[in-house]
Formats: sequence, C-alpha cells, structure tokens
Amino acid sequence: MEPPILIAHRGYAKKYPENTLVAIEAALEAGACCVEFDVQFTKDGVPIVLHDANLKRTTGTNKRVTSIDHEKLEGILVNEAKKHPKKFANVGIPTLAEVIQLLSQWPGRQAFVEIKQEAINAIGIETVIKTLAKVCEPIIERCTLIGYDTLALRCSRAMGFSSIGWVLKKYNEETMIQATELAPDYLFCNHTKIPKKAEFAWAGPWKWVFYEVTTAKHAIELAEFGAHYVETMAVAELLKNKHMKSRICVDD
Repeated sequence: MEPPILIAHRGYAKKYPENTLVAIEAALEAGACCVEFDVQFTKDGVPIVLHDANLKRTTGTNKRVTSIDHEKLEGILVNEAKKHPKKFANVGIPTLAEVIQLLSQWPGRQAFVEIKQEAINAIGIETVIKTLAKVCEPIIERCTLIGYDTLALRCSRAMGFSSIGWVLKKYNEETMIQATELAPDYLFCNHTKIPKKAEFAWAGPWKWVFYEVTTAKHAIELAEFGAHYVETMAVAELLKNKHMKSRICVDD
C-alpha cells in the first residue's frame, strides 16, 4: 500500500502561525508536496489568507474581517499568543496574492485554496470566484479550489478553475449522491466523520483527502481505507517517518 500524499493544513501550522507566509514556506521547505490555506475577503474586497471570519483567535483583535479595509488590516499581527507567545511577534496576515507569489517559486507544488462561506455570503459567488481566479492565474493550473458550497464549486469550473474539491459536512448516503452529481476532483472529509462500520471510502471520479491527521500511523491506516491524500498540521513530523519519506517533494 502506497502511503498517502501529505497536504500541509494551513501550512506547517503545528510549529508556525497558521495560514501565514512563514507557515506555508516552512511546509514547502519540509518537503510538503501540497499546501492548503483558507481565503477570506476584507471590506474592500481584497482576498486574504485567514481561516476565521473573526480576527480574535489568531490576532487578539475582536473584529470581523469583512468589516475592515485591507489597509487597516496590514497593522494587525498574527501573534497566536497562546500558541506562539513571542517567537513570531511580527507575522502579519498575508494576501492571497502574496501566497501565490511565494508558490510561484516552488513550481512542483500544489495548492488547495479553500474559500470560506463568510466571503461568499458577504460579496457573492461571482465576485469571489472571479477575484480568486484572477489572483491565482499565474499558477492556476496548480490550484484546486475547495469549499463546502457546491454552487460556488460548479461556477468555479466555468470561471477558470479546472480542479475543484468538495469539503463534506457529513459522510452518509445523501452526501454520496450529491458527490456523484457534482463529480469533484477531490473529496475532503474530517476523519472523525467516517462511520465505524465503513470499510472503504466511496469509489468515484475523485481522490479522497482526510484531514485532522496527526500521526504517520493514522495516515497509513487511512490510505488502506481509500485515502489518496491526508491533511495535517504536522507535515514535517509525518515526513520524518520511514514509511512516509517517499512522499517528500524536492524541486529540481
């Protein structure tokens, strides 16, 4: 059984502030073939790399990102005080454009760009997808747009993204029917949502990605279940495992 390909979840988020340039670059340097990051939009329509709709958890500033113009956001630091009290004192929230520029320097790596529902609700599917496609254009052939919103994913195929991934809320028969209709390139699922009685992941035109994986042993078990990829915040630690070393990416 081949081990799964690793996706660095929000970059190398175990050791670096999540969804930041330092976290993503550290994951790439560790040998991650793929990185995943989240995209929100500021009040003035700038796509930024951030998971939460509110800035409080990662920055300490209790404001919704859609209420702040990008210019004012530039002075807010991702200190993650409880997780990284002093080590990363000057790390800011990157724009999507900055992350794409970084990835352009790593031509062999793949990006999974997760669009958050808050952005879609705030400015609409068409504006969101068109903006993302424009910003991702330099490496769009290496970008897979992922998210929960199936309509947004359908639209993205007509707006420049050739690869899409659907993030599942549930792992059940109804969801399987929806997946068959959507036919995404990837299906993302939290491993905790897999029913205990399930013996193998659904077959289809997609590749399976299971996330919130913390050990190499679990990653290999999920490969036996049907995972092609696993998403982890501890990408460097998993790649040090003797069974996972074959999944290290090195650019020529």
